[in-house]
Formats: sequence, C-alpha cells, structure tokens
Amino acid sequence: MTLFTISADSHVTEPGDCYLDRIDPRFRDRAPRAITDDTMGAVMDIDQGRARVPYGMIAAAGRPVESIHPFNFVNWDELHAGGWDPAARIAEQDLDGVAAEILYPSVGMLLCNHPDVDYKKACFDAYNLWITEFQSHAPDRLIGLGQTALRSVEEGIEDLERIHNLGLRGVMMPGFAGCHADGDYDDHRWDPFWEAAIELDLPLSFHILTNNDNLASPGYRGPRMNSFLGIIRGCQDIVGTLIFGGVFERHPDLRVVCVEADAGWAPHWMYRADHAFKRHRNWLTADALSRLPSEYFRDNVSLTFQDDWVVFRMTDLLNHRRLMWANDYPHSDATWPESQAVLAEHTRDLDPEVRDDIVWRNCARLYHLQVPVGV
Repeated sequence: MTLFTISADSHVTEPGDCYLDRIDPRFRDRAPRAITDDTMGAVMDIDQGRARVPYGMIAAAGRPVESIHPFNFVNWDELHAGGWDPAARIAEQDLDGVAAEILYPSVGMLLCNHPDVDYKKACFDAYNLWITEFQSHAPDRLIGLGQTALRSVEEGIEDLERIHNLGLRGVMMPGFAGCHADGDYDDHRWDPFWEAAIELDLPLSFHILTNNDNLASPGYRGPRMNSFLGIIRGCQDIVGTLIFGGVFERHPDLRVVCVEADAGWAPHWMYRADHAFKRHRNWLTADALSRLPSEYFRDNVSLTFQDDWVVFRMTDLLNHRRLMWANDYPHSDATWPESQAVLAEHTRDLDPEVRDDIVWRNCARLYHLQVPVGV
C-alpha cells in the first residue's frame, strides 16, 4: 500500500543565479555563485571564496555510501535537477511517493553562520524572491519558507510581513539572532517578534547546522564521526532557551519547528527538563513558568525527522500531533527514493490514525496545505 505522505523537511540546491540576479547591487560582487571546483566539482562559492558548498556532497540522495564525501568530484550534470528546476522536482517527488514538500534552503543554511549580518540580509532577501518563483510552478506541492537575518527586532518583524506577503508559509530562523544587542531569543525585547509571527500565522523553524554546530568545527571530542552525533544539540539548546526563558509562557500560541534533529531523544529531554524544574529551580535560573517544561514542549514544539525509527515506538510518550516525517531530499541523509519502503517498515505497528498524523496530516495542519479530497 502506498502511503499518502508530505515531507516536512526537504531542500532546494540554489542555482547559480539565485543570489546573483536578485541580490542588493551593493553585494553583487560577493554574491554566492556557481562554479566548478577542481577537486569537488559543482560548488557554490560564497563571498569571493570565503567558503565553498560542495553540491555533490549535500545533494547525495540515493547515491552509494562510497560516493558521499566532500572531495568526491561531482559535475553539474550528475546532480538532481529538481534542486533548482521545479518541473524536475515534481517528477522526483512522484518517484518517492511524496505529495508535497516543505522546502528549506541548502546554501542558506550555511549562510546563517556568516559573520557579516548585512551580507546575510542581502542573501536572504534574494533567496526569498527566488524561492517564491520556484514554488509558483506548483504551489500545492512546492511549499517554500523564507529566511530572515534578524538584524533587529523591528526589521525582523518587517521581514515576517514581507515573507507572508510573498506567499511563503513559514520562516527558517538563524540559530542566533543577527543583532546580539537585543539579547538571545528569550530576551523580552524579542516579544514583539514572536507576537508578529503568531499574528501572521508563520511557523518558525530552527534547522540543524544554522548556529555553527557544523561538522567542520574543531570543537568536538574524539574521532570526527563523533561530531555528527552532536549536531542536534544546537536545536535542543534553542528549545530549552525558549522554554526556560518563558517565551512559550508569554506567547502560548507560538509554534516552532525543530528541524532535522530527529525526535527519539525528546521523551528523555522532557523528563530531564521537568526534573531540573522540580528539583533545582531554587538555584538554576529560569523565567517564571506556570507549567512543567514538558507541557510547553508538547504544545509548542514540532519535530521533523527522516528515518528515526525509535520515535515510532514511543509515540505515547510524546504529543504525536507534533511529529512530522520528512524525506530530507536531496541531502545525503535523505530516504529518497525509498521513502515508501522505509515508512512501511517503520510504521507497520502504528495505529493508522497516528501514522497518518505523522506522515502528512500534522504538516498539512501546520502550514494550512490543501490535500486531495478523500485522503
């Protein structure tokens, strides 16, 4: 049986003209642009060589494990065309049995870590224009999210309004706000921003690798593979900041999405958070909370995951209406083109109503997606 599915986390691979043709002219000479690297092949060159994103590495869905390496030469004609061609993307969705995808950037994820916030702002504004054009090809199947650099609270609100007016369905947030003068996300000065997101009905997403928690960082211990296990920590820290900082207490209707950080860890995290609150709140600082931390987690935080089979076995320990399956296409962790087989195995013991909530219904509710009658 083919399951009706919606991927809550998929990606584009921005084309060479994505930024170059749309960026503020003051930054055009620094705009990310597509080139062919002698070692890596197809890459996006960022800020005149400051970094290069190897497309053969990040767009490795369906490729054998031996080919997944940043220095494996992959030419442009070997890449999945659906990364930038919307017509090709629909065919790739059909091959995987996916009805629609929530689309995140690829280059834009790493741009979140760029130290020049003005440069980030210019890149994100250009990307928002491009992804709007991309999704217009099939707006019921290609669901774009915007980006904001958050140079200030006021400008962040303006970005939300602009993203909403473009017809984009949500916002991918940087792991750290670009304006540190306004404090971290739990600072009360950000309260107007959260309220604007609620009023505009824009879910806010925090994706892995957008707050310097990257594999190239030397800040991990042991063999390099150990760094892979720590990637999800950045998202966990953001969730904790929002919960213990009282953001959900002050804004109970705020919805955030923890993206591509798996979900099987969440029941233990909620237990640990409740334990800290119950036993140590007299000396560990936190904002005033009227509920247990786990209750905010259950109500306000959605989680996306690809092949995390663990979470399917503990849906009773979570709010399963906040779980959203994803295929992560075309990235190297993608389940494409085997998503149907993976889900058939992982969901075989689930109640069909719970299964359907996780593999499509929760995502459709969050982003107000139209689905075929009778699904």
